[in-house]
Amino acid sequence: MTGKERDRRITDLGTLKALAHPLRMQLYRGLTIARAATASQLAEQVDEAVSLVSYHLRKLAEHGLIEEAEPRSADGRERWWQPSSDGVSIRDEDFRDAPEKAAAHTAASRLFFEQRADMYRRFLDERAHWGEAWNTAAGSSEATLRLTPAELAELNKEMLVLIRRYDERGAAADAAGDLEGRENVAVHTYAFPFRI
Repeated sequence: MTGKERDRRITDLGTLKALAHPLRMQLYRGLTIARAATASQLAEQVDEAVSLVSYHLRKLAEHGLIEEAEPRSADGRERWWQPSSDGVSIRDEDFRDAPEKAAAHTAASRLFFEQRADMYRRFLDERAHWGEAWNTAAGSSEATLRLTPAELAELNKEMLVLIRRYDERGAAADAAGDLEGRENVAVHTYAFPFRI
């Protein structure tokens, strides 16, 4: 673990809107994966101009979502950035008290979902290039349960504990230099009520 705040809770509309910009969310995700990067490195990843990426990084920094990082190279002209926390948490109850806030939360949730779906679509398109071991290990499933709100909340908490345990295991292996065979792995879960 990095010692940073875990899952910083976003409760204000300005910060939510700052993050809920398609390019900013891509940059935030890129920084989360890289742990630290420059605007030039991120611009290459997202295929945008460095000046545009720098502008959006400053906007994320204004809202405390990212911060300057220690330089990772001798080039003192390059500004390094890192997430200011280990993830963010956005909860419905913080945005349901006003129509504008509820609409912004819904729009942000839709954006995050679409970006996650795009990540999975990319994996499906590139599946043949990942090889047998990764294709066997990757999974997709759906379960239909009959639960109360309290049981659903408990299920979500238990899944998060499990995910964090594997996150810590991977971070410890990285810190020990055990990089052989390791790749970034996205875990997306959605648990929600529905009626037929």
